[in-house]
Amino acid sequence: MLNNRTAEYTAFIEKYLQENCVNYSKIPQKTLIDAMRYSLLAGGKRLRPILVLDFCRMCGGDWQSAAPFAAALEMIHTYSLIHDDLPCMDNDDLRRGRPTNHKVYGEAMAVLAGDALLTEAFTMVASAPFDAETIIRAVTVLAECAGALGMVGGQVLDIQSETRECTEQEVLNIQERKTGALIKAACVLGVLAGGGTEEQIVWAGKFARHLGLAFQIRDDILDVIGTEEEMGKAVGTDAGKNTFVALHGLDICKGMVKSQTAAAMDCLFFFENNEYMLSLAQSLTDRTN
Repeated sequence: MLNNRTAEYTAFIEKYLQENCVNYSKIPQKTLIDAMRYSLLAGGKRLRPILVLDFCRMCGGDWQSAAPFAAALEMIHTYSLIHDDLPCMDNDDLRRGRPTNHKVYGEAMAVLAGDALLTEAFTMVASAPFDAETIIRAVTVLAECAGALGMVGGQVLDIQSETRECTEQEVLNIQERKTGALIKAACVLGVLAGGGTEEQIVWAGKFARHLGLAFQIRDDILDVIGTEEEMGKAVGTDAGKNTFVALHGLDICKGMVKSQTAAAMDCLFFFENNEYMLSLAQSLTDRTN
């Protein structure tokens, strides 16, 4: 079930992104569109869209109807990667096995491509086939999780931590915002699209908190033990940074990934037909990229 449904979701979202997102022609700012699509259509795990689609399904909705929410989230995730790779941030040359956006289009165009993807994401949410209340709630969730209280705020904390040693709580504050916030947005948007209950929104958020932490700790581990070929980007780039591996070492972190994954899976018993999501959460524990 895991591989088949993942393949179905991934193929669906890839086709949707290709056909419906930033798909403009005969406009003078074509270079901007090319830069946006270069990164948006570069592949990847598509984890966040998959979470949107499957939480919609688990809440009894038509998962394909959640495509605009899923696409919007992937557009915001992509913008964040473009900006993270810039020389003023992480200064990376490789992303998903290809040159980073600024290496192909230049720094100024990469900044603008990220800006435009962020803005276009809200146009995508507004076009979703749901009632006004659902769309307003979705816009609020997306803005809060992507903005100063979420992902951007986490990036700020990460930058400010570079010149000093952080406590475990400070590292947790970074990762819950920088990585965890968009995972929370994915799960909650899926519940909204599926017409889920308020209780399910709460448990989706709890699931996302644990899964996001497990996902980030596994990323920290892979930065140490992974290869450039497996990861599709440079490894060892977090050496000297405040990570969970730096705090606790590899062995303890591997145990933390398992315990946080188990806690996430416990939250899924508030959803019917949860077998796929249980399997997906478990599979992320041992991923190699």
